[in-house]
Amino acid sequence: MSCSPIILSFLLLHFFLATTSEAAGGNGEWNVIQKSIGIVAMHMQLLHNDRVVIFDRTDFGLSNLRLPGGKCRKDPTELVVKTDCTAHSIEYNVAVNTFRPLFVQTNVWCSSGSVTPDGTLVQTGGFNDGDRAVRIFKPCPTCDWQEINVGLLGRRWYATNQVLPDGKQIIIGGRRQFNYEFYPKNDAASNNLHNLPFLSQTNDAAENNLYPFVFLNVDGNLFIFANNRAILFDYRNDRIVRTYPTIPGGDPRSYPSSGSAVLLPLRNLEAKNVEAEVLVCGGAPKGSYEKTFTREFMGALDTCARIKITEPNPKWVMETMPSGRVMGDMVTLPNGNVLIINGAGSGSAGWESGRNPVLSPVLYKPNNAAGSRFELQKPSGIPRMYHSTAVLLRDGRVLVAGSNPHIGYNFSNVLFPTELRLETFSPSYLEHGFNNVRPTILFPASQSKLKYGQKIKVRFQVAAKLDKNALLVTILAPPFTTHSFSMNQRLLVLEPNDFNVIGKTTYEAEVTAPGSSILAPPGFYLVFVVHQDIPSQGIWVQIM
Repeated sequence: MSCSPIILSFLLLHFFLATTSEAAGGNGEWNVIQKSIGIVAMHMQLLHNDRVVIFDRTDFGLSNLRLPGGKCRKDPTELVVKTDCTAHSIEYNVAVNTFRPLFVQTNVWCSSGSVTPDGTLVQTGGFNDGDRAVRIFKPCPTCDWQEINVGLLGRRWYATNQVLPDGKQIIIGGRRQFNYEFYPKNDAASNNLHNLPFLSQTNDAAENNLYPFVFLNVDGNLFIFANNRAILFDYRNDRIVRTYPTIPGGDPRSYPSSGSAVLLPLRNLEAKNVEAEVLVCGGAPKGSYEKTFTREFMGALDTCARIKITEPNPKWVMETMPSGRVMGDMVTLPNGNVLIINGAGSGSAGWESGRNPVLSPVLYKPNNAAGSRFELQKPSGIPRMYHSTAVLLRDGRVLVAGSNPHIGYNFSNVLFPTELRLETFSPSYLEHGFNNVRPTILFPASQSKLKYGQKIKVRFQVAAKLDKNALLVTILAPPFTTHSFSMNQRLLVLEPNDFNVIGKTTYEAEVTAPGSSILAPPGFYLVFVVHQDIPSQGIWVQIM
């Protein structure tokens, strides 16, 4: 009796998953919290009411979650199902572990987004009838998507959004869109498309410049990375301030070669010159995407490249991960470490284009000495391939979901079935053994409003003896996450400038809020107290 190649591959995968899960050690803990949310989590955003908005695309066909009350989506321009009574978006309630279906009309496939200063999710672009749409979701118990069918000037498919110091967002790139625009459209600059030749210059045979990595630098300019290189861009005057060196080796890191990137924690915020540093990890070698068409799957890149973007003569410094990874996600944790999670060991992004799931996350500790920054974590038993996502929650867990390398939902006789399970990864700082050193924030109250440069007295409790030299306050902007990039992810370290003992286990640290909207664009942030690398649960604040 013989097996077909696909069945044999399927059996080998399951054998690999079983043996890996049993044999591998590592830190952290995995928990499946929903056996099915009914949709693929292609995009995720945590909002300040502790709900996570999740959505996939409307042209996957029918999802596994029906819309309530007999609602149906009717769209004569839809390419798959013109009358669809299933949901393609949900709101997940973290506190009670429930979810409700949301109604999205136009196609949100491979779109982008960011959160406004008042906490509203503005999601932009997509495919087909949705490529110029703007969708607005206000956080409330019964709210649903509101849509502006033609809210954009350019067709935004695989674009990146970045919140600016004035609270607007800039929308950069997309397939065959070598330009940028602003939203909302309330002045002359935002009513025009602006060319960005850098995007056409980084466009190769496989594109490799989609979902560019964009970060707001501490000087107010934008660091824009596409393919294998980056610029510092003054969007106010439409000019390139600086061109950074090409990453050593020259391999692409942007979609579909799909590495990931983070802005490392910003520190010493009251210094005259604040330092900013970017880390880019993983991706696929040049030519990898094209080779997947002939079923050749090249090993993913195992390197990270780190650069101080504020230095006069910046250079990339290369580091080696424990293994190669493409389509990984990089999640900034409350203590400033970075979790590298999800993805594949070979191939690239795209339909059926990844192989060898990387089940073990890696913790990157940026403050450790070079050569000792990577730490393998406990593996999951669930492959998270193309169209997977991960976001940090207020309690310190990481929400992990998605994976669908198929054109439609496909659950059988495929190597990597469509994945609807929702799970969490709990980093080791959540282990019960650290409860005695874990801070609990008493003041300010969650949802407090802060002003730039304001002195803040943060009151907290710690059961064990406090080491005030190992104490930090951090604030984190929760990102919009899709396709291996977390847009607007930003962590700032607020070092205490005064300290008081209030009681036997109660303390108060005075910190200063970021001094400007360039350092921290207006909006909602999570505040954590970190003691001996162990974070408290977060509280929400709004910085205006």
